Amino acid sequence: MNERRLMEQLWSREKYRVMYHSQAHYDRIRETLKENPALSDIETLIGEAVRIPPTPGSVRNAVQHMWGYFKKEADDSEKQEYLRLVEGASSGTIREKELLQFLGELAVKYSAEYLLNSTILKQPPH
Repeated sequence: MNERRLMEQLWSREKYRVMYHSQAHYDRIRETLKENPALSDIETLIGEAVRIPPTPGSVRNAVQHMWGYFKKEADDSEKQEYLRLVEGASSGTIREKELLQFLGELAVKYSAEYLLNSTILKQPPH
């Protein structure tokens, strides 16, 4: 498999984890991918991003993007639970891991394959 394809696959798995930690790195990686980077360049940027502690804003942004995969299909109780978990994670009364676990359950229920392959759901932050 060529290096470009490997980069695209890596990015598809890592993009929400990067966004969760750093929108700036997410944007930088997207711009870098428009050029002709080496796989190691992308791996380095991803590594830098995930070492940045997430902020309430970066967490909210990432989970809102993830929620977009099933917000139209989710039933009212799922929507209410999502809102409760987002607010709880923002205020610190609920661990972010709970919110990601809930999104993972919805990804399974609604067969959101792209999310199911994402490292943010496979390796949730501690």
